[in-house]
Amino acid sequence: MELKINPHELILIGENSFIRLTTDGGKSASTRSSHWRVLWSPAGAGHALFVDSPLTEGVRIYTDSVPLARFLQKEIEHLLYKPFGDMAAPVVSAAFTRAGTPPGSCAEIIRADKEDVRMTWSDFLTPFNFEAPPGFDQRPIGCQTTFFPARIAALSRNDRHAEGDPWRLDRAGKPCTTSCLAWCETWFRP
Repeated sequence: MELKINPHELILIGENSFIRLTTDGGKSASTRSSHWRVLWSPAGAGHALFVDSPLTEGVRIYTDSVPLARFLQKEIEHLLYKPFGDMAAPVVSAAFTRAGTPPGSCAEIIRADKEDVRMTWSDFLTPFNFEAPPGFDQRPIGCQTTFFPARIAALSRNDRHAEGDPWRLDRAGKPCTTSCLAWCETWFRP
């Protein structure tokens, strides 16, 4: 077996866990969130959380590094969910902590001046690793990651809980959901 080197330019190393909830059986997402724990990027390390939910009355961004949040918007988020790429979206300074690890419950806790946002995942399916090369899904950049799909996930803001549940889906033959811890993530471009 031969060692293979990814020939593409690295643009980010870290995590991008997410929660997508539905109240209509998966026809649409009632709440979307994208949580980043970045170990390295050209904009530095740090955290960012992008949320679009009735709890936030639209798109809201929490971060401990505005340059990192703007980098994520410009380079990645606009490809994943266009509203998260809106540079006019409000940005809130926040602190980030994690609790737990699979197979037990996991949480990301985001604390801002007058806000407490909690993301939780539990009841995990079997994890899997995949690579989406540049060009996959019409995206000019690629990603390699490990998903821990959660059957149960929730998002709350100041003790108000977003309505809905994750829904099941298939990713290249692997059982998955719309709420995953996405760890060991590497993003790259040609």
